[in-house]
Formats: sequence, structure tokens, C-alpha cells
Amino acid sequence: MDAAAKRLRISYKKIKDEVLGKEYDLSLAFLSASEMRDVTIRTKNKDKVSNVLSFPLSKTSGEILICRKAAAPFSVGYLFIHGLFHLKGFKHGVRMETQERRILKQFKLRMHEQNSHRN
Repeated sequence: MDAAAKRLRISYKKIKDEVLGKEYDLSLAFLSASEMRDVTIRTKNKDKVSNVLSFPLSKTSGEILICRKAAAPFSVGYLFIHGLFHLKGFKHGVRMETQERRILKQFKLRMHEQNSHRN
């Protein structure tokens, strides 16, 4: 496990607490590509492998599913943060991107994998 992955493992709870609050009950699961494809078909009616899916279960609980194989070029840390903001009610757009960048910077995480050609 590289240093960034170790830092992320320690930070999952801290990041969740910062975005959703300490009382929010979050389930996080990492799925294979075939599992994520099945979930995407069932929930989105799209035949594809999503990189991250978020499911609010109540106002104080939710679930994030991440597929590492479909993550590239994004980092798993970014996808986790992206999922948190969807659970908070954010839709894709400038407001969400601004908040994602704030959390990435606060926790010293990158949006893209280091071996990606993007910054």
C-alpha cells in the first residue's frame, strides 16, 4: 500500500465527518467491475461500469460504492469525496466541484491518480 493509500485509509472517517457530520452513518464498499455493472444496470438502467455510486438511505445514513477498476483517471480518494457530496445533496456543477477541491486540498489528496496524464 502506498503512502497516499495509507493516508486515505486513516482519513476516510475524518473526511466523512467534515462533509456529512459525525452523526452520519456511512457504509463504504469496493466492488468488482462485474458487481458495479450489475448495480448500475439495476439502479440506473445503464449498461456500464460506474466508478462511484451513492445511495442515500435516510437523512443521516447512506452508502457509497466504488469500483477501483473503473476509477481511472480519478483517484479513489476523489471518488469517495465525490460520493459524499452526492449524499449531501449536491448535483454535478461548479458548486460541487468547488467543494470537492476544498476537501481535496484540506486532506492533501489528488483528484487524479499520479500515473494519469492529468494534473
